[in-house]
Amino acid sequence: MAATAKTNNSFAIWVSVAVVAVLVLVGALVVWMNNTASAPGPVPAAANINTETGGIAVGTGANSVDTYVDFMCPYCNQFEQAEGETIQQLINDGSITLNVHPVSILDRASQGTKFSTRSASAAYCVAESDPDALLDFITAMYAQQPAESSPGLTNDEIVAIAEGAGATNSSSCIADGTYMDFATTMTQNLPTNPATGGASTPTLVVNGEYVTVTYDPQTDIVARLN
Repeated sequence: MAATAKTNNSFAIWVSVAVVAVLVLVGALVVWMNNTASAPGPVPAAANINTETGGIAVGTGANSVDTYVDFMCPYCNQFEQAEGETIQQLINDGSITLNVHPVSILDRASQGTKFSTRSASAAYCVAESDPDALLDFITAMYAQQPAESSPGLTNDEIVAIAEGAGATNSSSCIADGTYMDFATTMTQNLPTNPATGGASTPTLVVNGEYVTVTYDPQTDIVARLN
């Protein structure tokens, strides 16, 4: 009887040890899966890209102008047409630092091709490898902007636009969608409108102040500079 009890106790101990080991492994797996799910994927390695905010810096002026844009968004195209030239002039004369934030909120409007995310990734590719071509790339992307509810542009078409804009070192990065996960993560930084609590594109922030876009660069930007 004593031997049987001892055997049973030993068995119970080993069962308990095994259960604890399984629980530890399950816990470690859950932590790993959560970390993997929240990881931003590959991160651009360039001084002009803020990997915490997702902003791509252009220029060195004391005033900051942050734009949050989705390449599928027709209102972002309208903003580019109305204010892009003024923004370029302000960069050139040293008045502002432009921080471009490519975001992806309109993947639902590209028939499952994730055009918004792919094009945002492409902007990061250009910013990293061909920074001097970034603004020309943005202009060219809007010039060939696909309609909402269409499949959008293919990666090969985006590569062609980038190369036409002078971005000759970004092709493989764009084709591979290298920064899609990063773009998705950075989209979470899209500011909300303090008046409505909603978030949309284009979003404009000048010297830290959220600006309701009127598509008049003098009102939206110039009048707010120090």
